[in-house]
Amino acid sequence: MHFRVTTALAALAAATPALAEVNIYSQRQPELIAPITDAFTAATGIETNVVYLDQGLTERLEAEGSRSPADIVMTVDIARVSQTVEAGVTQPVESAVLHENIPEAFRGADNSWFAVTSRARIVYASKDRVADGEITTYEDLTDPKWQGRICTRSGTHPYNLALLSAMIAHHGADEAKVWAEGIKANLARKPQGNDRAQVKAIWAGECDIALGNTYYMGKMLEDPEQTEWANSVRIVFPVFEDGGTHMNISGVAMTAAAPHPEDALTFMEFLASPEAQAVYAEVNYEFPVTPGVPASKLVASWGTFTPDTISLDSLPPLRADALRIMEEVNFDG
Repeated sequence: MHFRVTTALAALAAATPALAEVNIYSQRQPELIAPITDAFTAATGIETNVVYLDQGLTERLEAEGSRSPADIVMTVDIARVSQTVEAGVTQPVESAVLHENIPEAFRGADNSWFAVTSRARIVYASKDRVADGEITTYEDLTDPKWQGRICTRSGTHPYNLALLSAMIAHHGADEAKVWAEGIKANLARKPQGNDRAQVKAIWAGECDIALGNTYYMGKMLEDPEQTEWANSVRIVFPVFEDGGTHMNISGVAMTAAAPHPEDALTFMEFLASPEAQAVYAEVNYEFPVTPGVPASKLVASWGTFTPDTISLDSLPPLRADALRIMEEVNFDG
């Protein structure tokens, strides 16, 4: 009898379709991806389960190994998606849809990662205390006239390490260190808070300029408490003296142990669809990576700029040098 019951249960399990779901480990804040996962489930019927991991994503995947429940990783910048790839916890993906919708510059050479959105690392400048045209390059920020007038988050945050990595790519490590020292000398306070906190500090008169990502302007304008902060600044798109405006990405990759690879691929392809890219553009105020999908009207109103042409794949190998420089100049001290 026991054998027959077990066999019957096994047959029933085999006949029951596996639950359509995608398990996501995300470094992106839940509110930034919820509109996308909701739209995906509405369009496909596939459920998503999101675990937010600000730190330790790669280490968790390594510890879980082949038992990991994660299908997808979503990261906040190129260095972090590269870290997961280098750790061997992701797998390459072959997809005609992804190749068609995501340009070569926004995907790994071996198809191990794909950009979902892009954003610029820009300067927020006080409308009252900084004149138009006073800042045109990242190198301008080291001018002594800005002493005591710059705010920024931690120098070891991925966004600032990526910017410094790009500075190394353009000018070499020695000049990049001089640049980091110049920024530190001009700080109004110790690095602290997030990008929005820097804009609040400008509004409060603690500093006049700050480094930040473009999409935070849109997020601040959504929040009644933060609208006044946002309206106190203008967006400046600085460039490198021999390049363009620094760009970074949010990225996606399929895990090596993905238990639902087909559903995971469906999710990745959805992220590259015009529908999802439009959601990112309108709701998150990021730049779409899929050709033909426009930025939102609000984002377009911030002006045009020339993106830097430094290869995204060239930045992660420079991250260790960038971190070393930040530590050597005691940027956060």
